[in-house]
Amino acid sequence: MQEAIVITEQPVSVAVPVGYSFTLRCRAEGHNPLQYQWFCQHQLVCQQIPGATKPDLPITAQQTQLYTCRINDLYRNVVFSDWVKVEVHPCVARGLPPRLWQGEPVIILNPTEQWVEVGKLLQLQCAAMGVPAPSYQWYRNGNLLEHQKKKKLWITHAKVSDSGTYLCCASNRHGEHWTNAVDVHIGTCQSEKFFATGKVALLVGNNRYQHHPNLMAPVKDVFELSCLLEKLGFQVVSLLDLNKAEMVTAVSRFLQLLEKGVYAIFYYAGHGYEHLGRNYMVPVDAPQPYTPENCISVQRILQKMQQQQTALNLVLLDTCRKWYNPECALSQVQPLAPWGNTVYGYATSEDAEAYELQDGEFSSGIFMKYLKKHILQDKKVTHMLEDVLEDIGRDPLVTGKQVMEIKHTLKEARSLTDPICPLGAAAEHWGRSREPVSEMVTFPCGARVELRFLWLFSNVMSIGAKLWQPPAHITDACLLLCQPSVDDVAILRERCLDQVECLLTSLYKQEELDCVFPLCGLQNIQADVVLQLDLHYTLQSTSQRTCETLQTTLRKSLLGQFLSQRSHSQPHDQRTPVCSGSMCLQDAAALSTDPKGPAPLRTGPGHSLPSSKPSNTSSEPEENDESDLSDLCSALLRAGPGQDCP
Repeated sequence: MQEAIVITEQPVSVAVPVGYSFTLRCRAEGHNPLQYQWFCQHQLVCQQIPGATKPDLPITAQQTQLYTCRINDLYRNVVFSDWVKVEVHPCVARGLPPRLWQGEPVIILNPTEQWVEVGKLLQLQCAAMGVPAPSYQWYRNGNLLEHQKKKKLWITHAKVSDSGTYLCCASNRHGEHWTNAVDVHIGTCQSEKFFATGKVALLVGNNRYQHHPNLMAPVKDVFELSCLLEKLGFQVVSLLDLNKAEMVTAVSRFLQLLEKGVYAIFYYAGHGYEHLGRNYMVPVDAPQPYTPENCISVQRILQKMQQQQTALNLVLLDTCRKWYNPECALSQVQPLAPWGNTVYGYATSEDAEAYELQDGEFSSGIFMKYLKKHILQDKKVTHMLEDVLEDIGRDPLVTGKQVMEIKHTLKEARSLTDPICPLGAAAEHWGRSREPVSEMVTFPCGARVELRFLWLFSNVMSIGAKLWQPPAHITDACLLLCQPSVDDVAILRERCLDQVECLLTSLYKQEELDCVFPLCGLQNIQADVVLQLDLHYTLQSTSQRTCETLQTTLRKSLLGQFLSQRSHSQPHDQRTPVCSGSMCLQDAAALSTDPKGPAPLRTGPGHSLPSSKPSNTSSEPEENDESDLSDLCSALLRAGPGQDCP
C-alpha cells in the first residue's frame, strides 16, 4: 500500500561558526495538501518552533541544537524527518570560513602529539566545519582505521603497536580536507632508557638454486620469523628465491627506510660462505663455481646500515661458513665504524656447516628451531642470542657439528621488545599491513564464490576459492581455479616449492576451500594476471552437464610493489623513521613441529676445504668488506625495475 506522505528531501546536519546564516530544507509529497512544522531540541528539551511552518527553515547559528520537521495532512497522516544536528563552533580562527565559502570542509581543530603509557587511554580530537556536516575518517601510518569515524579517536587500552603517525580526513559532497599529521608515542618512552624510533626487517630465504643443491628449511624459517618479528612491532618484508639483481634491489629499499634510532634486522637463509671474516650470500642464479662477484657481501650491507645512525643493527646469518675457493682473491678491507650498535648472530661457527632438521612434511634449520623459542624474550638482544647458543649446544643431533657464534659491539642493553616511539612522521610503509583480503564473485547461474588472497611472503601469494551453497536448481557443482595463461606465471608456478605448498596446506587445514593456487616469484610478473574460475554443474531440470567461466584480474602493480623504487628519488632529509604496524599472516605457533625424537639432518652444499687462515677470536665483528664502497652505494641506487609504485 502506498504511503500517504513520502519525504523526498531530508534535512542535513551542518557544522558552522556562530552567526552563520543558512537554511534547513525538507520536502515531502502526498495525496492531499501538506502542512509542515519544525521542532528543535536543546538540553533534552524538545519544543515547537513558533512560525516555522514552511519547508524551509532559515537559521542564524547561535548554539548547537537538534532539529526535525513534522509533515501531516488533514486526514491525520503524519511523518517526521530525520533528526539533524546544527553544530555551532563558538571559537573559530580569524579568516574562517573563507569569504566565498561554499560549504566544503574547513579544519578548525587539529589533533596534537600524544605520549601515552601502555594500557592507558589514547584520545585524539579534530573538528571541521562544513555544509553538510563533514564525515570523518582516521588513518594511522597511511592505513585506514576501520572503526575510527568520529571527530574523536578513542583507543581505550593503548598498545605499543598503536604508535605511529595519525591524521584525519573530513569530507562532504563538496570535497575533503585533511588535518595535520601528528605522532603518537605509546609506552613510557620518556622514562624508558631505550626505545626505537621504528623497527624494520628484511628476511631473505633462497631455496631453489639454478646451479647448486636446493635447500628445504628457508621456506618455513622465513615465514615463522616474519610472524614473530611482526609481534614485536617490526615492519617486515620476507622474500623467497631472489637472484642477485633482486637481492640488491630489496636491500636498497631496506636501507632507504633506516634512520636515526631505528632497530634494523637483516636475516638470510640459504647458501653462503665466509673467508677471513667476510660473509657472502649466494643468489639463486650464482654460477658454479661462484666468486665474490656473483654473490652479495653482508659486510657491505652492514656498513650502509651503520651510516643511517640506526640504534640497533641485528644481522642473522643462517648459512654455512665454509670457504671452498682459496684461489679466488679478496679485495682490501676497511674496519667497521665503532658505533657500538651491531650484533651478528651466526647459525654456525667459521668453517662449519649449518644443518636442517627434517620432520615430516616440513624442514627447519637448527638455528631457527631455537631462535623462535627465545626471540620474544624481554632481555638484551645479545643475552637472548646466548640462550639460543646454549640450547643449540645441548642438542644431541648437532653435538660436534654445529655451534652458534655471536659477535657484537652492542654497548647498550637494547632489546627487540623495546617500545617504539617515532620522532617524526612515519615513513612510507615497508611490508604489507593489510589483513588477507577476499572478494565475492557470482556466476550467471547464481552460484557465489569467495576468492581469498593471502601473502605468504612478500613475493609469494596464495589464491583460494570457496564455493558457497549453490542455488537449488543445480547439483554436483565442481569449482576449478585454472592456472593463469601468462607465460611468466606458468613458469613461476613451476618454481613453487613443495615446502610452499605444504605451508599452504597447513594454513588452510581448518578451512574448507575448494581449490588453492600459489603464485611464486611475483617480482618477475611483467603483466596483469588473469585468473579463470570454471564451475561445472548439472541442471536439475534437464540433467544436462554445464560449465560456466568467470575471470578476474590481479594488477601487476599490486603483485610486484615490494620492489618498487618509488623513494629512490626522495631527498634524504625528507625521509622519516618508520613505525610499527605490519600484520601477522598467521601465528607462528600453528607451524611449530618440534621433533619428538631423532630426525635426519641435512647440510648445505658440503664444501669441505678449510679456511686458509684461522679466524680472529674477538667478539667484535671483524672487518668491513671491500674498499670500493662508493661503487656499492651507486649500484644500490641504480638497481631494480625503476618503476614508480602507484
